[in-house]
Amino acid sequence: MKLESIRLEFPDGCNIILGQSHFIKTVEDLYEAITGTLPGTPFGLAFSEASGPCLVRSDGNDLELKKVAEDNLLRIAAGHCFMIVLAKAFPIQVLPAVRAVPEVCRIFCATANPVEVIVARTGQGGGILGVVDGEPPTAVECREDVEARLELLKRFGYKR
Repeated sequence: MKLESIRLEFPDGCNIILGQSHFIKTVEDLYEAITGTLPGTPFGLAFSEASGPCLVRSDGNDLELKKVAEDNLLRIAAGHCFMIVLAKAFPIQVLPAVRAVPEVCRIFCATANPVEVIVARTGQGGGILGVVDGEPPTAVECREDVEARLELLKRFGYKR
């Protein structure tokens, strides 16, 4: 077995969701989950088949973001994974709908941070073991940091 680290590439200002699913219908169901939750939000998504022709299947309402998702999955080269690339939206707005898709098995990350995907390669193929999402912590928050965090949550409408 060989381990690889694949850095995801996506446009600044975009958020991504990387996950694992199990069936070709993933593309249609994720498309419906996103458009039903965030109508008009630019996005692209792709899914890697793990049997049959083993194609990257994709959809979305933004061709550039769709290509970003496709290219990342081709570089990851692991079956039964998906990537959603969102512009002008945050993952928290769509994660409940994505998790509710019957084909979705797990979410590895939902972020705008730099991401490295840890992939195991065997004679059979590749599998995602996990991700490195962002950078390591530098300290424990102090009182001012707590206040700033709560103020940010209020600004986003998550706290009163």
